[in-house]
Amino acid sequence: MSRKSAYAWREGGSEALASKGPGGFPCQLSDAQAERLQAELEAGPAAHGWTEDQRWTLARVAQLIHSLFGYRYTPRGVSYLLHRMGWSPQVPAHRAVERDEQAVARWRTEQWSRVRGWPSSWARGSSSRTRPGRTWVQPRFS
Repeated sequence: MSRKSAYAWREGGSEALASKGPGGFPCQLSDAQAERLQAELEAGPAAHGWTEDQRWTLARVAQLIHSLFGYRYTPRGVSYLLHRMGWSPQVPAHRAVERDEQAVARWRTEQWSRVRGWPSSWARGSSSRTRPGRTWVQPRFS
């Protein structure tokens, strides 16, 4: 038991230790607004003017919420909201348009067995590459 809990118990008994529910601010959106947001997100970013790609980022969703309902959300708040709505972060697979799948398969069978080991100059667990950005998608179950 922590010191704070002991003081609370001494002052108010076991009722003082009862949970008061989850912390943090309650969701600003009503159930009807959350349903509308779900529909707008399913329409895709292009339906809202982001035509360069089909990815929902936290900043885009925050901007959409502000334009639809007038509420300002932080990226973390948008992340919590999307999780509650059943969306999950996805890292897009970056593949070149010119990628030749047959050449990749041939390289894997012919060369990969010779290259499997880690070069000694590489540090395991670290990378000089930047981390790819995350976007949000709703899982589709079939």
